[in-house]
Amino acid sequence: QVDLVESGGGSVQAGGSLRLSCVASRPTDCVAWFRQAPGKEREKVANFYGRGEDRISYADSVKGRFTISRDIAKNTVYLQMNRLKPEDSATYFCAAGRKLLGCVYDYWGQGTQVTVSS
Repeated sequence: QVDLVESGGGSVQAGGSLRLSCVASRPTDCVAWFRQAPGKEREKVANFYGRGEDRISYADSVKGRFTISRDIAKNTVYLQMNRLKPEDSATYFCAAGRKLLGCVYDYWGQGTQVTVSS
């Protein structure tokens, strides 16, 4: 079992920044940030897909604006979101799990709301 607790969401104007945090109860091979807006499908925003710090991928919609990072000692993953756009508004979820051929996300946080106004 892995418990995940997100924080850092809020309301910001377009062009602003927010940093999300996700504290895990133990390390996992895979950890990711997803988001879901009302009426839209869940989207994987950024993820670590292995223990190496270079094993990172981003959704095209956030490349160059969002940065995922982690503090292994604190079992914490961050999502730095810069140059936010109204279309970034969503509930953001932290997910963690196993690495098989790909990542299988078995554990999910409760979500944190991000609202970007124009």
